[in-house]
Amino acid sequence: MSNYTTGEMAKLCNVSVRTVQFYDTKGILHPSDLTEGGRRIFNDEDLRKLQVICTLKAIGLSLNSIKSIMESELSGRILTILLDEQEKLLGGEIEERQKQLEMINIIKENIHDKTIIPANTILGIEDVMENRKKNSNKKKLVLIFTGVGVAAVLGLLFMIWLIISRIWWGLIVYIFFALFGILVSVLQLKDNVFICPKCDSVFKPSLARAYFSTGSHKIRWMTCPECGNKDWCVLRKQTITGKTI
Repeated sequence: MSNYTTGEMAKLCNVSVRTVQFYDTKGILHPSDLTEGGRRIFNDEDLRKLQVICTLKAIGLSLNSIKSIMESELSGRILTILLDEQEKLLGGEIEERQKQLEMINIIKENIHDKTIIPANTILGIEDVMENRKKNSNKKKLVLIFTGVGVAAVLGLLFMIWLIISRIWWGLIVYIFFALFGILVSVLQLKDNVFICPKCDSVFKPSLARAYFSTGSHKIRWMTCPECGNKDWCVLRKQTITGKTI
């Protein structure tokens, strides 16, 4: 088994030394050994773990979510499901790009030959553009939903301050925007389905369960209705056509 310094780990995973040190302080990545001078020493298993962390960060998971997954008894299965879902999502995007290229080539040929562009090609372009717009809007909703969770704590403190200060008009405005934020979150969650890492069943939780469960836009802490296992369940993404995959 090979040993690596912090600098070697950073170079092998294309991250900074400060990043490796930060993961250590956050309790996500620990060195397997320390030298007499206090230098961190990592092994092959630590390197593999850092590679997994970098991959999960690249697909949008927060450090808290990554840490929670790695502490789970079913961490390997959860990671596999996450990567499977990401692979399907990327496959859909590649397919969309391929269709765009085909349409572009058809249009170029028709322009060169000065012939009429087939109607189905024009409709196909419109469908692709509409799907891209839906996909973009979906990503915006995810960002909004994440922001709502962060703002909830600050909003609660602000509401308490408004009540103490008796600024009633401000309290009314705050309640309006709070209800709007809840509505956005509910709309984001209403059609979501999740995958259990233990029995691989796909289930759709109630809005209340989905909304009040902890987690992120990719994983949430839930109890599977099929096997009763309580763990991090993976959100099944939708394709650009709006169907679950």
